[in-house]
Amino acid sequence: MEGMPLSMGNLRTLPWYVAGSQVLGVACVVITGVWMGHYRGGYAWDGSAQFNVHPLCMVLGLVFLYGDAVLVYRVFRNETKRTVKILHALLHMIALVISIVGLVAVFDFHSSAKISHMYSLHSWCGMLTFVLFILQWLLGLGFFLFPWASAQLRSWYLPLHVFFGLLLLAMSVGSCLLGITEKLLFSIMETYPRFTSEGVLANTLGLLLVCFGVVVGYVVTREDFRRPPNPEEEALSVHFKTLSEGEIPSSP
Repeated sequence: MEGMPLSMGNLRTLPWYVAGSQVLGVACVVITGVWMGHYRGGYAWDGSAQFNVHPLCMVLGLVFLYGDAVLVYRVFRNETKRTVKILHALLHMIALVISIVGLVAVFDFHSSAKISHMYSLHSWCGMLTFVLFILQWLLGLGFFLFPWASAQLRSWYLPLHVFFGLLLLAMSVGSCLLGITEKLLFSIMETYPRFTSEGVLANTLGLLLVCFGVVVGYVVTREDFRRPPNPEEEALSVHFKTLSEGEIPSSP
C-alpha cells in the first residue's frame, strides 16, 4: 500500500464491513422467522398466529431494510446521485410497507384477543419510532428527491436528516430489544431463567440486532467511507445557483 493515499487503502475494508452488516441483518431476519415459526406456532392471519407476523415484519422492515437504506450512499459510491437517492427512498418505502403490515397484524391480534393497545414501553417506543420514520421519509422526499426547498435550507436540514437517520435505526433496535424481552416474559417466564433453547435463541437475536446497528452506524459515520463529490453534484450546484449562497450540501 506504499504510495497509496490513506483513504484509498481504508476503502478496501468497506466491502468487508458491508458484507458483515448483511450477514448480521439476514441472520436477524432468519432467527426471528425461526423463533416465531418453530417456537410460537408459525404464521397465519386468522388470530391463532397472527401476532407472529409482527416481529418478523418489524425486524425485516425497520431494522434490516432500513439499515440497508442508510448504507446505500456508502455502497454505491460511483453511481449517479439521483440513482442513489431513488434507491434510498425506495428501500425506505418498502420498509414502510412491511412495517405497516406488521403493525396491522399486532393491532388486529390485540383486538381479537381483547388485549389493550399501546400500554407497554415497547409499544410506546415502537410507535414513536414508526411515526418519526414516516416523518423522516416524507421530509427526505421533499428536501432531496423532489427538492422544492432552497439550497440553503437543504444545507441546514442535511445534518439533521443524517442524525435522525442513525437515531431512528438505534430506536428501531432498542424497540426490538424491548419487544423481545416482553415476548419472552409473557411466553416462557417460568422457564426463561433455566436457559431454555427459545430464550437463548431470542437473546442471540437481540445481540445480533445490536451488532447490526453498530456496524451500520460505524460505516455511515466513518469519514473516509463518505461518498466523494462528483461532476453531477458540481452541475447541480450551478443549476440551483448555490455559489452565492454557500456550499451545496454534501452527500450524507
